[in-house]
Amino acid sequence: MLEAIDLTCVRGDRRLFRGLNVTLSPGDLLQVEGENGAGKTSLLRILAGLGLPATGEVRWMGQPIARERDAYGRALLYLGHLGALKDELTAEENLLSDARTAGLPGIGSAQVFEALDRMGLRRIAGLPVRVLSAGQRRRTALTRLLLAPPPLWILDEPFNALDAEAVALLRRTLQDHVSGGGMAVLTSHQPLALEGIAVRSLKLAP
Repeated sequence: MLEAIDLTCVRGDRRLFRGLNVTLSPGDLLQVEGENGAGKTSLLRILAGLGLPATGEVRWMGQPIARERDAYGRALLYLGHLGALKDELTAEENLLSDARTAGLPGIGSAQVFEALDRMGLRRIAGLPVRVLSAGQRRRTALTRLLLAPPPLWILDEPFNALDAEAVALLRRTLQDHVSGGGMAVLTSHQPLALEGIAVRSLKLAP
């Protein structure tokens, strides 16, 4: 369902990678590995349609994502380093705003509170994001994975700033998503050992 064909990425006067091919089908989990500066984040942004390759093309359901931006946007959840949270809004307000933007009328305060509770965040749901710790901010962003998740997840270092309990929950969430026919591409410095899931690896060299 997701194809990246002959991708080349250039930043400034430096080529990060070239001739890169990626395919993902339902039930696939791809871990992108490499040293800092190898192009992991650049690749994820290209796959999410947030960056353009120097050469090559990304396709969704056989169509270039440039032609299917709305459909691709509905099928995709991208989480970058910063989590795309608004500091002046509470955790609850951020997630409700995301649900409205994504056109999910069935997501209300009850569903948001339940998801925040699963992430261990119910007590801070009414606090502005600006006062939360790095770990709480990360878990707030990751709560989106529990709210009517789309089929494709693209996650940049999702385990960063998480405590052991949150890491275990994220692993279970990934396992449930992929075993249920979802797809995920992620970067992580941690080894991914998920029960019943074959984790594919893509190593980028600087």
